Amino acid sequence: MKLKIHKTEEEVLIRRCRKQDGQAQKDVYDKYASKMLAICIRYIKEPDQAEDVMISAFMKVFDRIDQFKGEGSFEGWIRRIMVNESLTYIRRNKGMYLEVDIEYADREPDYNTLSTHLEAEDLLNLIQQLPIGYRTVFNLYAVEGYSHKEIAEQLEISENTSKSQLSRARTLLQKQLLNAEKTLQEKIK
Repeated sequence: MKLKIHKTEEEVLIRRCRKQDGQAQKDVYDKYASKMLAICIRYIKEPDQAEDVMISAFMKVFDRIDQFKGEGSFEGWIRRIMVNESLTYIRRNKGMYLEVDIEYADREPDYNTLSTHLEAEDLLNLIQQLPIGYRTVFNLYAVEGYSHKEIAEQLEISENTSKSQLSRARTLLQKQLLNAEKTLQEKIK
């Protein structure tokens, strides 16, 4: 007796993409584009440039789809390509100059003074306002979960520079959050 194996919709799409099926590629793009654009925008402030990076990354997804072995999520695999393509863009086009100031690297801001009135969208907007070096390291560490060693390798910087940039990003974010919270409290009064 032969067992019937049911493939998921995603597995069928991946198989079709491996055969260079244009409609399947469009379906994958349509399914993931908005999430992936949001990832690219976290690293690249200008929406048009972030979209260009996303499209370039999707081209890599389709060119390298045979490298996806089905281990882990397909979305996670695509996400990693988006992050890597964003980092490549930053290295090539932004001349990312990261400052080193290790004396501030171990200082943690005090988050206890903040209330919970700010929304996630407000926080994302504040992150977007960070200088590119701070924003990149913050996103890689706090959002993507990279270690300082991995960030250092990805960005071709020292681990201490990564720590310093994260510390500065956190300090600047805390100041921005406190100012935003103060403004919000004044509006409520």
